[in-house]
Amino acid sequence: MNQTAPHALVIEARFYDDLANALYDGVRQVFDARGVTHERIAVPGVLEIPSAMSMALTAAEEGKADFDLIVAIGCVIRGETSHYDVVANESNRAIMELVIETGVPFGNGILTVETAEQAWERASVERRNKGGFAAEAALSMYELAARFGA
Repeated sequence: MNQTAPHALVIEARFYDDLANALYDGVRQVFDARGVTHERIAVPGVLEIPSAMSMALTAAEEGKADFDLIVAIGCVIRGETSHYDVVANESNRAIMELVIETGVPFGNGILTVETAEQAWERASVERRNKGGFAAEAALSMYELAARFGA
């Protein structure tokens, strides 16, 4: 890990562009306030986040990428089919497996909600600011990793 301010990777699912932008605003505010540099990569939807995360972790292991922590943002809104359950459950399961396997400091800003109203309540910087919360969580885990010498 770097001894200077950390560098973060933000993986954002763009299926709901406006919500992704709102979540990113929260992430950016926290990182700017804490002096954290970051880069963004976009994937089509939440189900693609684990794959992108795996690729990024492999690239970092091979010296082709350099980041100290990861934040994932996106949104899954329940629809009329069971697809919601597959996307929400499988993406989070895969992400947690990667986090546990690699020990990468991680913040989860993926919303799983019933309605668009609930999504906006959580994504908006002026309301619950779950993007900012995910950034803070990743930074807390980064600090914990440093404490344990990971």
